[in-house]
Amino acid sequence: MRTQFPTVSRAPALLLTVLVAANVAACTGGSNPVRDIATAVGAGPRVAPTPDFVARSRPQNLDYMPIGTAEEGRPTPARSATEIKAAESELDALRARNEAAGAAAARLGGTPPPEPVTLPVKKPQSPRQKTNSNPNP
Repeated sequence: MRTQFPTVSRAPALLLTVLVAANVAACTGGSNPVRDIATAVGAGPRVAPTPDFVARSRPQNLDYMPIGTAEEGRPTPARSATEIKAAESELDALRARNEAAGAAAARLGGTPPPEPVTLPVKKPQSPRQKTNSNPNP
């Protein structure tokens, strides 16, 4: 006996294909047509307005810096040779202060540890006899 499969007309199959393609395409972009329709009807999520402090703290234009472009310049000017020498001498003085503090701490921590306390050694006692045993067998 030959098995017959139910035939599907072209119109519902085409409509189903278009709906699936629309849902897949909606996932790739910034909008979601199913969510937008559900929100318009009143069944979707309620979109709360952005708080004022959030809107003020975020930039209006979120364009990213293109890759491979050079910055316009330094935000601060480069140091001169005298400023570099002054910073080096300041760091050398700071290092000398830290080394002196470390040496002082090493001298304070260099005391020998205290001797352990010696306890008197007790002699082992002879085993006790049982009180209810017969001393003479």
